[in-house]
Amino acid sequence: MKHKIGKLAAATALATVLAGPTWAQVDVEWWDFLGGGDGVRMKALIEQFNDEHPDIQISATTLEWGLPFYTKVRTAVAVGQGPDIMTYHLSRLPLALEEGVLSPITAEDLETAGLSTSDFFEATITAASTDDGALMAIPFDIHAVVTYYNRTALEGTEWIDADGNLTNLSSVEDMTGLLTWAKDNGFSDPLSFQSEGGGGTWRMFYTLLRQQGGEMLTDGEVLAGDNMDKAVKSIQVLADWRAAGLIPEQASYEASVGLFSGKRSVLHINGVWEVPTFKDSAEADTLGYEWFANEVPQLLDSPATWADSHAFAIPNDDDMSQETRDAVLTIIGWMEKHSLAWAGAGHIPAYKPTVDSSEYATLQPNATYASLANNAAFDPRSKIAGVGSPIYDAVDNLIAPAVHGFLSPEEAAGQMKDQLQSLLD
Repeated sequence: MKHKIGKLAAATALATVLAGPTWAQVDVEWWDFLGGGDGVRMKALIEQFNDEHPDIQISATTLEWGLPFYTKVRTAVAVGQGPDIMTYHLSRLPLALEEGVLSPITAEDLETAGLSTSDFFEATITAASTDDGALMAIPFDIHAVVTYYNRTALEGTEWIDADGNLTNLSSVEDMTGLLTWAKDNGFSDPLSFQSEGGGGTWRMFYTLLRQQGGEMLTDGEVLAGDNMDKAVKSIQVLADWRAAGLIPEQASYEASVGLFSGKRSVLHINGVWEVPTFKDSAEADTLGYEWFANEVPQLLDSPATWADSHAFAIPNDDDMSQETRDAVLTIIGWMEKHSLAWAGAGHIPAYKPTVDSSEYATLQPNATYASLANNAAFDPRSKIAGVGSPIYDAVDNLIAPAVHGFLSPEEAAGQMKDQLQSLLD
């Protein structure tokens, strides 16, 4: 009789399983703009989360990066058709505040996610908050420009130390000396970066500006006071390097990467997101030399490096249920605590416990350039700044031409000031 009861119980249990789970599943709509290696890693994280959380299932959609993504978000949220969670660049936060597309993250929300603001690098929390301290997104990473370099070519020179890191680069003159040496030793474009287009040129210009303590915007004024002189100096440095043949003429993004991979550049300044590219090339033995990456050297008055952050944001939707919001916060907390996998894309996790972990310490070159988290120079807090913004357009139309000799640095900085100021007045 016991045997028959046991068989009956097993059959009942099987029927329950076949009929479906007994929990109430929460479906969460997710939007991101992550392509390439970022997209591969995020899809893997989403799949792992879904496997581990049968009660919460993420349905993810990847949209076009940049301005198209943010236009879609603005339109969708306005008509109540936005996602439940989305990735967001913190450089876009000021414009998001003006558009009213984000829902504030409360202390109770952080508690639900199992997080606190002290878990994150201070610069990221500042960038994710309003001027009065209201948190509007939860940072996921810091992605900045770093200096990739050909270790093999620099071996035995004064610019590499016993540990294989860059050294003796503490002024513009020092950098010019290295690049001139490289030019004389067969590197046709000693320092490569995206010199065609606003993105790469902006990151170079802004890094040099911030290393002088310069500010693009001060109390609503563009390049106020001596910031104009600092902007001119930043452009002049790049223009001098271009005139001497030390940086490429109007290199597209892909071409700039190719110059370094093809041993035509000894240095390459680009985002940390290219780490997987060079790792894959090295593992496939197609690079032909040893590479590494360090924080961008301090060439001027203080350490600073252009940076931005991918963050998680919740759209401003009064109709979102508490159940869905709690599910979203559970997802965010889980992602932060699994951000070591995201670091594989080259990014520095914004979640400090990951960066402080022994596992992260073995991740190279990430662990070596993680110091830049303390020197991250985020874009100006303004509606005219950030990814796909008017500042990028102004750099593309004015600063890049000045670097290539079509305008003087003074003309470019002056016209940029006038153009951007008109958008704020």
